[in-house]
Amino acid sequence: MASGATSVSTHILDTSIGRPAVGVVVELSVRSGPGAEWTAHADSLTDADGRCADLPALPEGTTHARLRFETGPYLTHAFFPEVAVAFAVEPGEHYHVPLLLTPFGYSVYRGS
Repeated sequence: MASGATSVSTHILDTSIGRPAVGVVVELSVRSGPGAEWTAHADSLTDADGRCADLPALPEGTTHARLRFETGPYLTHAFFPEVAVAFAVEPGEHYHVPLLLTPFGYSVYRGS
């Protein structure tokens, strides 16, 4: 990834079993302002460590990013079949957005 690029990474921890969530589809979308339409930027699949290691840098002019986690196929009885997290981004910053997941709840935060 180029120096100065705006980037996003994520991982999912299934807190109900204390292990990474493997094989979850994650979609990264971007937009260039609060009223702009979302544009799909990349898709990934969580690896054995629950991480998406292959998300590309965000396009120049991106002001917001959104991660959409397809949790339904991963969880046996998913109350939340998907989790979408939108957040503001600044040029040149890195954003690590972990998802802590259980069958009936979730939490996200800005990690490091």
